[in-house]
Amino acid sequence: MHPLSDDHPSVPSVRLPRLRIERRAIVWWMLRALLRWGLLLAALVVAAVLWEPVRVWLAAPIAGVSAILLAKLLIEPWWRYAVHRWEITEHATYASNGWLVREWRVAPSSRIQTVDAVRGPLEQLLGLSTLRVTTASSYGSIDINGLDRTTAEEAATRLAVVAELSEGDAT
Repeated sequence: MHPLSDDHPSVPSVRLPRLRIERRAIVWWMLRALLRWGLLLAALVVAAVLWEPVRVWLAAPIAGVSAILLAKLLIEPWWRYAVHRWEITEHATYASNGWLVREWRVAPSSRIQTVDAVRGPLEQLLGLSTLRVTTASSYGSIDINGLDRTTAEEAATRLAVVAELSEGDAT
């Protein structure tokens, strides 16, 4: 028997988090893409229309930014929604996220240092929030994007209680 098998009583099973984020996160990611890539595309098109000598040189950047914008509007939000999961247990916080690079992270409750609910302007508009769990790790925080504002606040409160009850010094 392998020492880290599922039969070993002290090792929890490795699994993906169970909870989905809010479906409104799809709209949030689309709006972010429109603001970033859509504004860049608009600037390139305006430059091409107004500045005739550079039109030929702007054709490739316009095509490239158009392709990126389409991917970020039609593929990325749906893929992220399918991948993003989260869960808080008595012993750890789990999160999986990503688009091109998928990430799965676990933060033991005993290592939690701070818990924040962060809301940018677009998240506020959509009633969303990001839960940021900072641990005693050099890797940084675990960010769980696309949570309902109330859910993020409740999770932050629960994590604060769990971290306070956990033995250890978060270092």
